[in-house]
Amino acid sequence: MNFSRSILVVSFGFTVGACSQGTVEPTEAETNTAVEQPLSAFNDTAAKSRIVDFVKAATTPGSEGFIPESDRIAVFDNDGTLWPEQPIPNQLQFHIDYLKSVAPDHPDWEKNPAIAAAIKGDLSALKKTGMDGLKSILSAAAANITEAEYQAAVQTWMDTARDDRFNRPYGEVVYEPMVQLLHYLRANGFTTFIVSGGGADFMRPWTEEVYGIPPYQVVGSYGDATYEIQEGKPIITKTTGGLFVNDKTGKPIAIHRFIGKVPVICVGNSDGDQDMMQYTHASLHPSLCVILHHTDAEREFAYDTITVSGHLQTALIEAREKDWLVVDMKRDFKRIFAFE
Repeated sequence: MNFSRSILVVSFGFTVGACSQGTVEPTEAETNTAVEQPLSAFNDTAAKSRIVDFVKAATTPGSEGFIPESDRIAVFDNDGTLWPEQPIPNQLQFHIDYLKSVAPDHPDWEKNPAIAAAIKGDLSALKKTGMDGLKSILSAAAANITEAEYQAAVQTWMDTARDDRFNRPYGEVVYEPMVQLLHYLRANGFTTFIVSGGGADFMRPWTEEVYGIPPYQVVGSYGDATYEIQEGKPIITKTTGGLFVNDKTGKPIAIHRFIGKVPVICVGNSDGDQDMMQYTHASLHPSLCVILHHTDAEREFAYDTITVSGHLQTALIEAREKDWLVVDMKRDFKRIFAFE
């Protein structure tokens, strides 16, 4: 496993899993916007037309493409699909920032080359120490912390930290066309889930506010946790064992475990999403698999095979073979971010 792959797998692992417990109805404003101006952040290209045509067929009784509402399951990857994952995944950046904030209480960290360097903003040492260094950072940042403490730290970071390139809070640096697509699907009777290699505990505190996806519709990587009563209160504490990686083949397994139905729409951006696209493609209903291809270096980033995170190669080949929809961000997005 190379270092770039390690970032995706390990940085998201020390979390508690997700489960599905119902759905959230679209708000009136969400419905009105999705109906009156569907996908307005998309250019009027073939990609937009294909999405709209699929949804129209899926929601038209008697159509060959009709899908009962109870089976309208749409799954979205998060990193690189709903928000950027460059130059490093945001969750890894959160963990580094968290270590910086508590470092004065842990002078022993100076003895760990990876942690000491990361706190100073030097990731070169992390690359040299590889998987062991990465594990030490994640263990230090996420182990033996209560669920409530971790969620509070994540929420504080989301409220205060800013993306270096765009100088905006991370919750604002999300892809406007993808957020519109989520609204559009929910307005047409689809239930939207996040199925990400990211940690469920990291995503749950903010996905409802940012994407309209509630915590119980977030499926992510997870590790062990303990439960006990402390001073009369039930407490869940995160630990580092029992890692389940919700990436590649893990994604269809997690969909089976936590959603219980094969999706009919799958949206991703990397080879890590290829297996859940295959799973979606095999649905007994008509399906739509969408790959977001990062091609706009000016407005965001341009990458596929040469990247720290979000490698895209074999999925792109299979997309051509199976006629999956490849959305070219430079060509198909009128706006990438709402603040443009």
